[in-house]
Amino acid sequence: MKKYTITVNGTAYEVEVEEMGGAAAAAPKAAPKAAPAPAAAPAPKAAPAPAPAPAAKPVAAGSATVSAPMPGKVLEVKCKAGDAVKAGDVLLILEAMKMQNEIMAPADGTVSDVRVSAGQTVSTGDVMIVM
Repeated sequence: MKKYTITVNGTAYEVEVEEMGGAAAAAPKAAPKAAPAPAAAPAPKAAPAPAPAPAAKPVAAGSATVSAPMPGKVLEVKCKAGDAVKAGDVLLILEAMKMQNEIMAPADGTVSDVRVSAGQTVSTGDVMIVM
């Protein structure tokens, strides 16, 4: 059993290494070499492609849209078509990176179309609500 001190990112770790039989055990003892730099972590596998989204509906001129500011999952929709809302009213809750984000109305108006539902995944820029 050999003991080594390994320093990783400025933190020293004491490790014990046991030699197993074979060519390595018969090799003459040499001073320990510096550990090679750690290899980059492999890129995470991409999630399977979601089902194709329905074709985007055109937005009427003069309408305000509320788009997804980031990719995430819609947890709750707090309005429906026909609801009158004031600037700052919470329209829906969007979960992104384990955080719940309140998506608010940008201006006073009436909701004309809700294009998302609870549980739906959205990408950055997807139109979620039309006012």
